Amino acid sequence: MELFQAKDHYILQQGERALWCSRRDGRLQLRPATDLLLAWNPICLGLVEGVIGKVQLHSDLPWWLILIRQKALIGKLPGDHEVCKITKIAVLSLSEMEPQDLELELCKKHHFGINKSEKITQSPDDSKFLLKTFTHIKSNVSVPNKKKVKESKEKEKLERRLLEELFKMFMDSESFYYSLTYDLTNSVQRQSVCENKNLPLWQNVDERFFWNRYMIKDLIEIGTSEVDFWIIPVIQGFVQIEELVVNYNESSDEEKSSPDTPPQESSCVDDTYPRFLVALISRRSRHRAGMRYKRRGVDKNGNVANYVETEQLIHVHNHTLSFIQTRGSVPVFWSQVGYRYNPRPRLDKNEKETVAYFSAHFEEQLKIYKKQVIINLVDQAGREKIIGDAYLKQVLLFNNSNLTYVSFDFHEHCRGMKFENVQTLTDAIHDIILDMKWCWVDQAGVICKQEGIFRVNCMDCLDRTNVVQAAIARVVMEQQLKKLGVMPPEQPLPMKCNRIYQIMWANNGDSISRQYAGTAALKGDFTRTGERKLAGVMKDGVNSANRYYLNRFKDAYRQAVIDLMQGIPVTEDLYSIFTKEKEHEALDKENQRSHQELISQLLQSYMKLLLPDDEKFHGGWALIDCDPSLIDATHKDVDVLLLLSNSAYYVAYYDDEVDKVNQYQRLSLENLEKIEIGPEPTLFGKPKFSCMRLHYKHKETSGYFHTLRAVVRNSEEDGKGRIVNLMRTSLGLELKTKDLWLKERIF
Repeated sequence: MELFQAKDHYILQQGERALWCSRRDGRLQLRPATDLLLAWNPICLGLVEGVIGKVQLHSDLPWWLILIRQKALIGKLPGDHEVCKITKIAVLSLSEMEPQDLELELCKKHHFGINKSEKITQSPDDSKFLLKTFTHIKSNVSVPNKKKVKESKEKEKLERRLLEELFKMFMDSESFYYSLTYDLTNSVQRQSVCENKNLPLWQNVDERFFWNRYMIKDLIEIGTSEVDFWIIPVIQGFVQIEELVVNYNESSDEEKSSPDTPPQESSCVDDTYPRFLVALISRRSRHRAGMRYKRRGVDKNGNVANYVETEQLIHVHNHTLSFIQTRGSVPVFWSQVGYRYNPRPRLDKNEKETVAYFSAHFEEQLKIYKKQVIINLVDQAGREKIIGDAYLKQVLLFNNSNLTYVSFDFHEHCRGMKFENVQTLTDAIHDIILDMKWCWVDQAGVICKQEGIFRVNCMDCLDRTNVVQAAIARVVMEQQLKKLGVMPPEQPLPMKCNRIYQIMWANNGDSISRQYAGTAALKGDFTRTGERKLAGVMKDGVNSANRYYLNRFKDAYRQAVIDLMQGIPVTEDLYSIFTKEKEHEALDKENQRSHQELISQLLQSYMKLLLPDDEKFHGGWALIDCDPSLIDATHKDVDVLLLLSNSAYYVAYYDDEVDKVNQYQRLSLENLEKIEIGPEPTLFGKPKFSCMRLHYKHKETSGYFHTLRAVVRNSEEDGKGRIVNLMRTSLGLELKTKDLWLKERIF
């Protein structure tokens, strides 16, 4: 559709339809296309794909009209329904009086003969573009006194921050999807029982997942059938559609390509092999939406944070089979407050105060899904225990026969990166999976309905949750394919099909994680490949650190944008964040100095405490233990002190909460077999960490090791060279330096 800019309006036009948006007050009008002749000097700015809605990012700032500037076709669902991902948006200030540079595709009708290279090349995610939107604010400063200049600068800064977050939400995360002919907000089962199928698509949507519902409310309130054309329901979540070939004769050599992307070609073009379409659709609730440390637990309406419904859809010939699961924060009042790394969870209301809101949450869930099987993955010991215990108590108080509670301590069962042990859970609940069934429809109608759902959660409902949901969904899919005769009864899924399937679920986990935590999912390499490797562990370390950084200040702006998109008043003073940022930057520097002083004191203290008199101290370092058997990036890093003497090295585990070493190991240098070092994975750009693995023998048995890394931003500062050289000098051993990620087999 074409976008015009007139003196007082922006005008969207397609065929005989036109939508006018006032540049003064944002009022929307439906008018015939011929009224364009009445507009004052309309200029065609280019082509757009549709309307997302309007939003006012702050009471001090103008309203903005958000349009779909560019889309990408994801694939087609059964019935030839196209699903698109929003890849770029255009944002129009409804008080901007100067022409805006939007980098739109030029329409042939009004820009005939103009080469595409001649169009405006300014990018909206470029800081120069953002500065252009501030001209209307600057022009209002008529008196150059200090107070007005300061206020103007603060408005500019706030507008820039909020616009940056708005653009990033739509263009960086790539998590918004729509279809003009298919209802992405509703599962196959809900669509199959819909009684008003003749209504316009947007009138049958599930309100929970209609993400631009508030932004487009002005159009909805017009109340005439002419608005149907302009209303596009947008979901936030994830969609991937693939066609898989069931070929058991494919070469295993083809499986050695990169695990991050599916094969470019089908495993076989021969139609004699069965084929089926598989789609993964995750839809995030717009209720209690937000960022990880800003939105936890339940609210007073019974909505929970990070609530996502995921539907796995299989289509073979004329048969469509669907299975849905949900994830959502533990429905009690809890939070993690503070700017420290992974703050300790706390309960904000007591058991009695929580009952009504817990009940409200599950009453709605049971109304929608009939039965619920809770899979609670939080740790049954340690810092997460308080949340798991509160959850169980509320389930017992709720006392509903349609609610089943299953607890599975993920970290305990999968200790040492053995995530394949999730099968212990799927085996235990196998009968429940079969009894739950799935939705099955064909051209004649509904053959079977899914009776209940699995509601899976961990603390964040991200990493562990995605691994378990993928495992459950795989069990269901194999049963479905066997029922349809696509797979032999006793055969597993072919290797290539399995690989693409794992990639889809890993991509799903990454997308949901970016929306809630700001980074890709931890443990994604297991979901992607079925194996947990050291590269994945180190990648988790980077993502975990990124989550911590994002929590500090960026989340405040992102949360404000999300709230405003949903029509929720922003309670946090966004202007005050500027001051807080400066304060915390200074505090960070002070903390770093204090931390270094503390480390120096600790090394001196424990050198005297641990080393006997006959050993000579060579050096000490504060490091992080990233041993695969210990690391889990959803927990606090394991701090260690590495002490080196002329005859041994000591690994002392330091607990900063009690401010002391709680255990240590002494390893004789005679038992040290080799040292390996390597950078972090290069796919993340310039290496930020170096990792060192110390292999040693215990009781003459090889295979033991410590894996350590530094807490610094570049490999040159971590002192690994000095550590290695000192160990070489102390022992005189031959140092074997290898790139760990090219030699993962040694681990």
